[in-house]
Amino acid sequence: MMNRIFIVDDDSLTCNLLKTIVKPIFENVETFQHPRAFLTLSLQKKDIIILDLMMPDMDGIEVIRHLAGQKSKASLILISGYDSGVLHSAETLAVSCGLNVISTFTKPINTESLSCFLTSQSNKLAQIERVSTNNDSARPGKFDFIPTEQDLRNAIENKQLILYYQPQVNMKTEALHGAEVLVRWLHPEFGLIFPDKFIALAEQTGLIEQLSEEVIHLAVKQSVHWQKLNRATRLSINISAQNITSLKLPEQLRMLVKEYEIDPSMIVLELTESALMDSEVTSLDIFTRFRLKGFQLSIDDFGTGYSSLSQLHKIPFTELKIDQSFVTNMKQEKESAAIVETCIMLAHKLNMEVVAEGIEDKATWDLLLTEGCDIAQGYYIARPMPAEQFDKWQFKR
Repeated sequence: MMNRIFIVDDDSLTCNLLKTIVKPIFENVETFQHPRAFLTLSLQKKDIIILDLMMPDMDGIEVIRHLAGQKSKASLILISGYDSGVLHSAETLAVSCGLNVISTFTKPINTESLSCFLTSQSNKLAQIERVSTNNDSARPGKFDFIPTEQDLRNAIENKQLILYYQPQVNMKTEALHGAEVLVRWLHPEFGLIFPDKFIALAEQTGLIEQLSEEVIHLAVKQSVHWQKLNRATRLSINISAQNITSLKLPEQLRMLVKEYEIDPSMIVLELTESALMDSEVTSLDIFTRFRLKGFQLSIDDFGTGYSSLSQLHKIPFTELKIDQSFVTNMKQEKESAAIVETCIMLAHKLNMEVVAEGIEDKATWDLLLTEGCDIAQGYYIARPMPAEQFDKWQFKR
């Protein structure tokens, strides 16, 4: 089916201008000056909507609410001449509602920028279509795999879980600082399965404790191997909210690193803000004992929770990890840049190291370096990789 572009803006001049820009790129273009008429359409996943926020009878936020209620999969481009902060808030709202926002533009619209973006989007959609067509028969059913509790239990028991490592580098020296440990499931039939397919299942079924135990054991064994090669590497391991309800965990980890003769300070336990809010007293007990036993603590996805400053005040974190949504957007959004700058300043005031994840280009690296960020992680440095590939990556540096 051909891609359709819908322009929703109450101003006829803007509609005509946008249609003039879009028509040479996407042939199937319709304009709507009345949002209610637009909302009577049956939208498809391939559709693209250019939506103005400032409209008198029904504003863009109300349209977003309707699209979210319909669980629309169409792509959304938001435009507004009102205020960049409002445009950013509308984008955040739309994404939170599950909508696919692909770009935002402020009025007056830079026609060249919009044309370039739409051309790029058209090429991307065409490429996806070609790949999808070519692979339909070659990869039957791979993405239809929905694991059950027994599938995951078998994976843990049969040692199908493997670890990937994403490098973290010191921004000033560009030397290797450590690596984040990321679990993958190497299924004998369906191949490599990413954690978004099974972590929630593990938490729902109570298998997260066994899964985390396996991940920690694999990470510690790999750490021992690197230590014997004189390439000791600091490893950051993600901990689930359910892991931090076990008062035995700090002692279990202490015994494990003692058995393998590893310095506990080479292990960083990463915890998200949301994980901290469920059982505050128990988590405070566990985290304090982690630190007493020599482990490092990182607060992950910082800035996305609701009690960030409170958690920093109560829990002895050694590292603050800025959420990648702020890092990714800091080039084009002054709000994101301000949040990143504030996080770095706050962490340093509290004697914590700062890790920025989601760095995808040199421009973002340069901005973070200027702001005094300590540690960098992201595709610009390297993608997650198996241990043997990680070794080769280190050797080439």
